[in-house]
Amino acid sequence: MKTDEIIEDISILIVEDETQLREYLQEYLSIFFKKVYVAKCGHDGYLQYLEKKPDIIISDINMPNLNGLEMVKRIRDRDEETEIIIISAHSEEEKLLKAIELKLVTYLIKPINSLKLKERLFELVEKLRSSKKRIYLSNNIFWDKSSYTLWNSEKQISLKEKEIMLFKLLCSKANHAFTAESIFYHIYKDSDKEFSEYAVTSFIKRLRAKLPENLIQNEYGIGYKIVLN
Repeated sequence: MKTDEIIEDISILIVEDETQLREYLQEYLSIFFKKVYVAKCGHDGYLQYLEKKPDIIISDINMPNLNGLEMVKRIRDRDEETEIIIISAHSEEEKLLKAIELKLVTYLIKPINSLKLKERLFELVEKLRSSKKRIYLSNNIFWDKSSYTLWNSEKQISLKEKEIMLFKLLCSKANHAFTAESIFYHIYKDSDKEFSEYAVTSFIKRLRAKLPENLIQNEYGIGYKIVLN
């Protein structure tokens, strides 16, 4: 992975009550990650987790309203996939031992070593990219890459075979525009059919009707793309 690229497909939530450290981490990580969210306490952090569904959480231990360990326990009661890094002071060794039981990735001791944090995060990016099964299109709608199925919460959205092929192609490179011709020959790769732009626009129209508004966009003069923020 290139270290100078802006990472768009992995999101980070920073949960830290110390204003100076929180702002520093947000500014530093925004150099590498497009989606960096922040929370000022454990309660806010948990609400942000529910709303943003971050891939990685970096959290302090001692915070008001809900401490870091209590927040992490609530998260772990819901899922074991979100990667979590705890930051703490040397004096909190006993709490760190409890944190390890909550299936954390690792912990970092204050003051934070920026290079060590960056190195660990980039390792997690590689891990997540190789294992990530879901692509969230909205808060509730997601594409399951392992089964090639589209879901709205716990209810599967019905897709026909060629719609699945089209959606699989668009999701393979989010925010990348595919030409109508490349879409057509992807869908009809084992057929002798001649290229038809009308056929592609028909597929796009039917697929759009099942998805959040403006998710599939037409990039003028180029083609169609799935847009993920």
